[in-house]
Amino acid sequence: MFLPLKVVALAFAIMLAALPACAADTVTADDTARFLAGMMPSADSPLVPLTRDPAWQQHARFFDQAFAQLEQRQLSKIRAWAEANLAAPRPTMFYMFSGPDFIYADAFYSQATTYVLSALEPTGSVPDLTRLPRSDIGAALYNVERSLSSVLSFSFFITKKMKVDLHAGEISGTLPILYVFLARSGKTIRTVAPVVLDENGIVVTEGAGKGAVRGARITFAGNDGVERTLYYFSTDLSNSGVKASGFLKFCETLAPGNSLIKSASYLMHAGNFTVVRDFILKNSATIIQDDSGIPLVYFNQSRWRFFPFGRYAGPIAEFPGRYQESYAELFHRAQPIDFGIGYRWRTHETNLLLAVQLPGDGFGTADAVAQDAPAPKPAPPRPRAPRQPAPFFSSQPGGFFWFGR
Repeated sequence: MFLPLKVVALAFAIMLAALPACAADTVTADDTARFLAGMMPSADSPLVPLTRDPAWQQHARFFDQAFAQLEQRQLSKIRAWAEANLAAPRPTMFYMFSGPDFIYADAFYSQATTYVLSALEPTGSVPDLTRLPRSDIGAALYNVERSLSSVLSFSFFITKKMKVDLHAGEISGTLPILYVFLARSGKTIRTVAPVVLDENGIVVTEGAGKGAVRGARITFAGNDGVERTLYYFSTDLSNSGVKASGFLKFCETLAPGNSLIKSASYLMHAGNFTVVRDFILKNSATIIQDDSGIPLVYFNQSRWRFFPFGRYAGPIAEFPGRYQESYAELFHRAQPIDFGIGYRWRTHETNLLLAVQLPGDGFGTADAVAQDAPAPKPAPPRPRAPRQPAPFFSSQPGGFFWFGR
């Protein structure tokens, strides 16, 4: 009778001993993010052997240097600015026309608990890196570096370049870039799941019909241990696009929030993006933007207070006709700023506007001015476009395209 019990006990002990090994066979999203970011994964991760590859070690050194420079040059200063100027941020932040730019969303609104990023770029996927041929790892890491080269150099993504980089190789789309930014921002990823919005803005399973918007939901935590949620949706933000989808209806369930608009190609200056422009004005307690965001003429002046920082030098040459006389007048009383942002990324040329909606019974229902408001007048001759810095990577033939985020 005792022998079978010993056999059972021995078998159970062997099974328990095997459990850690089974767990170690699983590549977590957090370990994948750390690996792509050039940071060591957890000690028992199957990705650890790949970190001995010279290509990964070079990748890690490159990102260590690049992100250290970014932290010193911009991110630490942005966080200090936000702490000094944002009194009571809302739990939700909206970042339209963002691409995968979580790192600036986090720097400006680090206290948010829900981030909603949206742009045309596809969500993509991140495969199990242990299943890739070793020879493909180096190329995959290089594609990640290329995808981040402009945002690390200029503070925004170059759209035309990103369209190529985010479709290259096994690792594609915005998801791997979000992974890198989360890891390098000191976040721990807990879950990652695809999400689909139906035409009513309801999160549904795969197979939604016409007008479905696809994206990803990432839950993560920072050093404070608070669980936060990041949504990224690949969607068309033009009038026809948002009217045909449930994206803004989904956003309404999270409103009111705060908004960030940066390097947005001046899209909301034109008539084809009035719906998303009015959504931001109606559903934002604060808006942080550069001059590529919402023109002053569309703010209800009795409902908003403006706090300008930096210097308004006008748009760069790639965006003619977007000069705002009202912006120039507003920035005559601007406070100094010690970091650069947007297309005018040099500190002495950059402009940043903090717009705060006044509290009241009608908060969340403030109307934009009439749709037929006059377009901003063309500017007189403006300063020359800034010379581009030496990027981390050589540009493609014909140089960089400036259009981007």
